[in-house]
Amino acid sequence: MYAIVDIAGKQVKVEEKSYIYSNRLEGKEGSKVEFDHVLLVDNKGKIDVGTPSVKGAKVSGKIVEHLKDDKVIVFKKKRRKGYQKKNGHRQELTKVLIEKITK
Repeated sequence: MYAIVDIAGKQVKVEEKSYIYSNRLEGKEGSKVEFDHVLLVDNKGKIDVGTPSVKGAKVSGKIVEHLKDDKVIVFKKKRRKGYQKKNGHRQELTKVLIEKITK
């Protein structure tokens, strides 16, 4: 059984007993989270597609930890002008354990 859920503006395919990484969510480590905006549910070949979301469907999980992603280097340069700009960015993420998908 899997579902496609809208989490913080991004669509993510989730399965029970699996981990996902999303943008930083509110809540402490170990707290429960529920995602109500479920776009699609597949239950053993029977697919329910929502318009825009499936009624009565929920995905519940638990926040495992808050962490940072790998560093991304942003480098800007203009030829023959002497302009160079180097900047780095680390996205803050939340690791979530998907516990249950209910329909």
